[in-house]
Amino acid sequence: MGEPFRHQLRVRYGECDAQGVVFNAHYLNYLDTSINELLRVACGSYRALLQRGIDLVVAEAALHFRAPAHFEELLTLEVAVVRFGRTSLSSEHRVTRDGQLLAEGTLRHVVVDRATLAKTPIPTWLRAELGPWAVGAAQDGGGGGGAG
Repeated sequence: MGEPFRHQLRVRYGECDAQGVVFNAHYLNYLDTSINELLRVACGSYRALLQRGIDLVVAEAALHFRAPAHFEELLTLEVAVVRFGRTSLSSEHRVTRDGQLLAEGTLRHVVVDRATLAKTPIPTWLRAELGPWAVGAAQDGGGGGGAG
């Protein structure tokens, strides 16, 4: 079974609101940063996907807040691929500080043809390259029914 991909990020001043905590909208940026960092490790870069003719677009996002993060705190961001559909993949994310869960979320990305922006099946090479960070049902090779 795969393991979540982990990286760290230090909270910047501009990400904090008037109460001195990370403003909620920045967590979506953190999740997006995690996907980009995962793709950098798995595929060489996000640009590598584009060069191979595909792109990923966010179709769905959800966040749950558990505790606040503050300026200059070092956060650990985790991401794991939890589902491969025919044309989409889902990821689960956790944001922690010293082991304490601060936020968790999910993203669903749809794979599109870069030239036409039409949905396209997930390439076998992308499934393979993300495999080490696929957990649970995601590792079944993809397919199951469902929308995308």
